Amino acid sequence: MRLAVDCAECLKDSPRFRAALEDVEGDVAELELKLEKLVKLCIAMIDTGKAFCVANKQFMLGIQDLAQYSSQDPLLEDGLTKFSDTLQEMIHYHTILFDQTQRSVRAQLQTFVKEDIRKFKDAKKQFEKVSEEKEAALVKNAQVPRNKQHEVEEAANILTATRKCFRHITLDYVLQINVLQSKRRSEILKSMLSFMYAHLAFFHQGYDLFSELGPYMKDLGVQLDRLTLDAAREKRELEQKHSTIQQKDVSSDDSKLDCDVDATSVIVMEGYLFKRASNAFKTWNRKKPDHIRRWFSIQNNQLVYQKKFKDNPTVVVEDLRLCTVKPCEDIERRFCFEVVSPTKSCILQADSEKLRQAWMKAVQASIATAYREKGEESEVERKPPPSAGSPESGRDAKERLLKGESALQQVQSIAGNELCCDCGLADPRWASINLGITLCIECSGIHRSLGVHFSKVRSLTLDSWEPELLKLMCELGNDVINRVYEAQVEHMGVQKPQAGSHRQEKEAYIRAKYVEKQFVDRHPLPTVDQREKDLLPPSRAAARQPGGSEQPSTSSEPAEAALTGAARHQDFRLLQPGLQLYQASRKKHLPEMAEALAHGADVNWVNVEEDRATPLIQAVLGGSLVTCEFLLQNGANVNLRDAQGRGPLHHATVLGHTGQVCLFLKRGADQHATDETGKDPLTVAVEAANADIVTLLRLSRMNEEMRESEGLYGQPGDETYQDIFRDFSQMASNQPEKLRRFAPGAPQKP
Repeated sequence: MRLAVDCAECLKDSPRFRAALEDVEGDVAELELKLEKLVKLCIAMIDTGKAFCVANKQFMLGIQDLAQYSSQDPLLEDGLTKFSDTLQEMIHYHTILFDQTQRSVRAQLQTFVKEDIRKFKDAKKQFEKVSEEKEAALVKNAQVPRNKQHEVEEAANILTATRKCFRHITLDYVLQINVLQSKRRSEILKSMLSFMYAHLAFFHQGYDLFSELGPYMKDLGVQLDRLTLDAAREKRELEQKHSTIQQKDVSSDDSKLDCDVDATSVIVMEGYLFKRASNAFKTWNRKKPDHIRRWFSIQNNQLVYQKKFKDNPTVVVEDLRLCTVKPCEDIERRFCFEVVSPTKSCILQADSEKLRQAWMKAVQASIATAYREKGEESEVERKPPPSAGSPESGRDAKERLLKGESALQQVQSIAGNELCCDCGLADPRWASINLGITLCIECSGIHRSLGVHFSKVRSLTLDSWEPELLKLMCELGNDVINRVYEAQVEHMGVQKPQAGSHRQEKEAYIRAKYVEKQFVDRHPLPTVDQREKDLLPPSRAAARQPGGSEQPSTSSEPAEAALTGAARHQDFRLLQPGLQLYQASRKKHLPEMAEALAHGADVNWVNVEEDRATPLIQAVLGGSLVTCEFLLQNGANVNLRDAQGRGPLHHATVLGHTGQVCLFLKRGADQHATDETGKDPLTVAVEAANADIVTLLRLSRMNEEMRESEGLYGQPGDETYQDIFRDFSQMASNQPEKLRRFAPGAPQKP
């Protein structure tokens, strides 16, 4: 608060002037206390900030040391290096901020207190002194007797001089008060404004610094999400293995046999063995067993051992082709066997009879492999390389071409897929496999939040892709789906988000597009069932008559194929969505199926007039693997059966569609379900003598029995079983003609 002092009142030295002085002096005293307290707090803040910078610098150096230690991990090293560099820049900005705070707040306010307020105090002391002198002169002048003229004149002169001095000092004091009152505002605001500008510069520098680091942090976050999922999966696998091991009977459990006689790697078998000394005494060292227990391995057609991992292997047998192996039953120790070469023999001891047999088998197999490899090398040297025009070289070139084209390249080659389906960002690396669209990373995160019943997101670069999924993506694509889900966007005047739009805007649009389906063209549905009958092929329409029963027939397919694309599309649109999905599934028309789902079709819709068949059963009858995959990805029930008790697996088995059988088994189809005749799919396959389907069904049952025998903590499936099903899936998608195989002499289906 600014307090003014009137100059006229100061010359009068009135009580009003004295009261004003008391207010000013009290206000200045309080201001001095506040400023001194603020300066002390500023000093403490600066000291604390400097200590923080020192500790932060030590922390940054620790990050740099950790980055140097992690030089073998490029992802970790690169991330730590970037973060330490950023922290170093922030420490520099902090130091600049504290230096500017030192100059703007501490120095300016201390100067104001030491100079301006001190001048006020000095002026106050002089005023108080001359005020006392004036009071003394007035008292003396009043006390002088009238008859003493000399003393009267002397007192009058002193009073006059004192009053003149008082007025001069008082005016100086009032001037100092007014100067202080006007300066206090500018000095305080100037220092605080400078302090706030220093903070503004600090935060601007930090914002610019982290804006540059932002894209890297975003990419790193995506990688961390993937690493977290991988770590969680590995943890679950380890917990399953741990539980399985705990449930096993360890009383008779030998060490894990790490033996693979058909291994393509260098090491065939490895493990610990006791070795008897080869000196003249032929003794076993009992005092220090670690001196004779060694880590043995069979590699490169040699038997070697080492004590520590970093030690160079000691070769026991140089060439296994020159050796034999036999058990040793005539010595005092158990589980011993002898490896004999032309120059020496070596007696080794395993931990159990099972391990001894495994080692002997591995040595014998390695001896045979060494002979076989030697012979094959000789044949290769004699065999000329294939010519450039040979069938083998052509097939290899085709396989290399197919393998060289990644899922990203195949999917993005479809028109419209080179941009994100929802925001238009270029080069999308994610996809929704049940919708058949490509997405940028931000839109893919929004799709994940919708739930898998709306969108199933998969990476085009990080995840593995089955052939039928790739074909599904190529059958649909962004242009097809947007024609369905954005049909009314322009008509409704809705602004589609762009690549640079805020996440909230994108999320609201995507939710309205796929969850609420606000932009789908809600065409009117027919109210009379006869319109559906009129649109069916003649054979289907007859089947709907009372007493009629439909049999799978292809007699109407030429007539249906004669319809133009536009006419067929209009016909489909006039159908009830469930029936539209049902008919499009038979005709292998994925865009129409996607449109039916967008209009609310139930993926498990049952046609009560055609033996309670479902769209998935129709897809099987149509013979399309991709159509089945699309329905399954959108929640079709693989075990829903028709009026004859046959599910999709049963129909695929009857028709000999091996790829579909493989797909349904992978999706958990019930292979024990029987139809109204009491036949399960395996019985049907055996009767049809379809060797491939019989193999798949038997393998699936065997794998199911293995999992049941392992109990609650059993593994999800045998690796051999999974490899076989993977091979069948690849063949069904790329070379389906190879799967139409029946047993010799069996009647083949047309």
